[in-house]
Amino acid sequence: MSELEAADLRAKSIAGTLRPEQVNWQPQPGAWSIGQCLDHLAITNEVYSSAMSNALQERKPARVQEIRLGWFSRWFIQNYVAPNPQGRRARAPAKIKPEKSVRGDILAEFLRSNQSARDLIRKAAEYDVNAIRFPNPLFPLLRFTVGTGLEIISKHESRHLLQAERVRQSAGFPE
Repeated sequence: MSELEAADLRAKSIAGTLRPEQVNWQPQPGAWSIGQCLDHLAITNEVYSSAMSNALQERKPARVQEIRLGWFSRWFIQNYVAPNPQGRRARAPAKIKPEKSVRGDILAEFLRSNQSARDLIRKAAEYDVNAIRFPNPLFPLLRFTVGTGLEIISKHESRHLLQAERVRQSAGFPE
């Protein structure tokens, strides 16, 4: 919850005062704009939250105190989700690619997606998120625990908010 709240504040500081042309400005062809980073995060939040919410349906309540990640989940998050110091990039699957030009209300949409994620966290708090698995909505052969899915949402936001900050700091960013 606190990581999502921090992401809200971070996104507001990055994009809260931007004009539409600034939100859609790309530092180079093929690079994502600030708006595309936020759009990608909002779409991803929806896709993952929906899959995890479905996995919680008709389960018996059983609380856990903390999320435990297995070795594969830790490796996956470190290499493909979290900010990566080695600069390793992964192409976004088509299902979560952002629009070429985003709407002016993309920040509000991102914030709504984070509110939905917080609602899911409240719901998931009643279950053993370390035992309930869901098919990864982007890579169906992979199955993650709901706890891993919640970690993915948080770390993924950190990665793309860092990317958005770099866009805003880029030479040539329109003032």
